[in-house]
Amino acid sequence: MGADGGLLAPVWAGTRAEAITSDAAWVRAMLEAEAALARAQARLELIPAEAAAAIDRVAATLVLDPADLARRARQSANPVVPLVADLRRAVPGAASSVHRGATSQDILDSAAMLVATRAIRGIVGDLSAIMRDLGELAERHRDTVMAARTLGQQAVPTTFGLKAAGWLAGLMRARARLRELRLPAQLGGAAGTLAAFAERAGASSPASGAASPPSGGSSPPSGASSPPSGARGADPGAALLLAEVFAEEIGLAAPPMPWHAERSPVTELGAALTATARALGKPATDIVLMAQTEVGEVAESSAGSSSAMPQKRNPALSVLVRSAAFQVPAYAQVLGQVGEHERAAGAWQAEWLPLREALRLTGGAAETAAELVAGLRVFPDRMRANAELTGGRLLAERLAAHLDRKALKEALSADGPLEGPAELLDPGAYLGAAPELVDRILATYREQP
Repeated sequence: MGADGGLLAPVWAGTRAEAITSDAAWVRAMLEAEAALARAQARLELIPAEAAAAIDRVAATLVLDPADLARRARQSANPVVPLVADLRRAVPGAASSVHRGATSQDILDSAAMLVATRAIRGIVGDLSAIMRDLGELAERHRDTVMAARTLGQQAVPTTFGLKAAGWLAGLMRARARLRELRLPAQLGGAAGTLAAFAERAGASSPASGAASPPSGGSSPPSGASSPPSGARGADPGAALLLAEVFAEEIGLAAPPMPWHAERSPVTELGAALTATARALGKPATDIVLMAQTEVGEVAESSAGSSSAMPQKRNPALSVLVRSAAFQVPAYAQVLGQVGEHERAAGAWQAEWLPLREALRLTGGAAETAAELVAGLRVFPDRMRANAELTGGRLLAERLAAHLDRKALKEALSADGPLEGPAELLDPGAYLGAAPELVDRILATYREQP
């Protein structure tokens, strides 16, 4: 059976997000987590340095078949167990140092955060490109008159610049939320107590005290105790330090405690991806409507071909982005479900696929939206013509300030264009603070790092 190539999700097919979140990428991230754990333990002299070097070297080049791991994972309900078995076979001289003291969730959660970090880096880059192009559109069309539409109907005059600035504002908030994420490493051992690490550290340290970090390393966290003089008991200080060193080695944040059963990192990630997908979906939705044949205010650069109607030019890029905006919130709902005790039986496993889908749908949508906005064609004359389509009725709100109710009702019910002072019926003269709002959003955007 072939790999999933995105046949039913073309929004991410062929994008960077596809490669970053592929089965092979997840396997690679799990191997990186195992290597980082070995390096961290070697730094604290909990395993031999030669063993850590061998694990690191082999993990960097070991190629495992994701489909084979998946089939074998049916016996353990997670793919880490067969992966660890394969890694141990690949380093026979250091097999006892592989995965030492860790649990499967430590490796898979850390791998998930690695994959997410890489996906978010690409998403943020695409958002920045989209925001740059939207900023240029907003500035160029600051005063381009068009009809604002509420509940699908023409309402009052606005500018296309303000519409683009609104899209920009939503993406600014989404990017800021993604940048604020501090995705953590996971290391807790069997039930989140770090007991195996503490025990091994105590057994390998001198009887007079705790294992010492290498020169230049961190000191044990405050509050950590050392075994009594002359004893070879557990060393919780070394275990706590190991969690910090592991996070440093893998390049993730160091959490205050293991989060096996406290899934805030995953729910916060899902919420940020949902917000981003929705922020991307807003311009896509508006463009679909503005590109309708009878509206014709914008057009995509995509071919937008139809299998049955050769005259059509469908807004294909917008449709793809909208499809992701609908799906990501649904996937995110599954993330971080309440689990049982110290490790969930099903809720944790249920996160894996929805998280991957949310990452690659959002990543695909961001890359697709960047293409959409960069190639967007804008037709100011058509916007102006549509604003005048109702013969001045777009200015009814303004007329209400100058006519009594009876006169206004008679004017609106009459056939043909409204009659009245030309200055009151000019859409460009009733923009409120629209141009100034554009300036405000652009100023905020330019202040962002």
